[in-house]
Amino acid sequence: MNIKGSLTVTSSAPSTGDSVPDTLPARWAPDPTDSNHTAEVTKHLDNVLPALDSLRSQSGRLAEWGTELAKRLLAGQRLLAAGNGGSAAEAQHLTAELVGRFDEERAPFSAISLHAESSAVTALSNDYGYEEVFARQVRAHGRTGDVLLLLSTSGRSPNLLKAVRAAKERGITTWALTGSGPNPLADSCDQAVTVEAISANAQEGHLIAIHAVCRAFDAEVAKRAGSGPHTYGARQP
Repeated sequence: MNIKGSLTVTSSAPSTGDSVPDTLPARWAPDPTDSNHTAEVTKHLDNVLPALDSLRSQSGRLAEWGTELAKRLLAGQRLLAAGNGGSAAEAQHLTAELVGRFDEERAPFSAISLHAESSAVTALSNDYGYEEVFARQVRAHGRTGDVLLLLSTSGRSPNLLKAVRAAKERGITTWALTGSGPNPLADSCDQAVTVEAISANAQEGHLIAIHAVCRAFDAEVAKRAGSGPHTYGARQP
């Protein structure tokens, strides 16, 4: 490294032909006439609208998911959820809402994000390969009547597809929240909500979908709480 008015970095590593290019690809290059990139931000925000329109057209299914999930969790069943990358964060957001609370105070419910089990994830990836990391946990934690919700913007993640197969072996209901359809994950699950938008905006749509499900979930829980006492968290063997 030589410093003489500017910074120059040299490396003794042999060249592999895959060195970092001197210039960024055109699609990453800033618009020289847009000093603070307002046009890019506006374009991104405009692209949220197709995602929202897509979800509005499937509001009935989101309501059904929240209502059905409430019925099952009140009966002692469990939600298992998983995703990769940003979709993992979205799945974990949902399980946190159920174990904690969404808006109003209520009982906690059993919901597990399979990707959040860091020791299990690394052990299973090391011993069985990353494609098996969720399937094996589904076989361990899932019971007949549980729900497995899988999130993916591409709908093509091999580890999620294998988790669906494991769930079907156990009599677990499978739901998919994906990007544009059709895609393999949506096709393989019992039900799916596909967000017709580009990847980043589809993922933003997933958070809206999760909150919509929580609205219906809490409404059903409140409705049933008003009809008599319930036993929460009575997990079947």
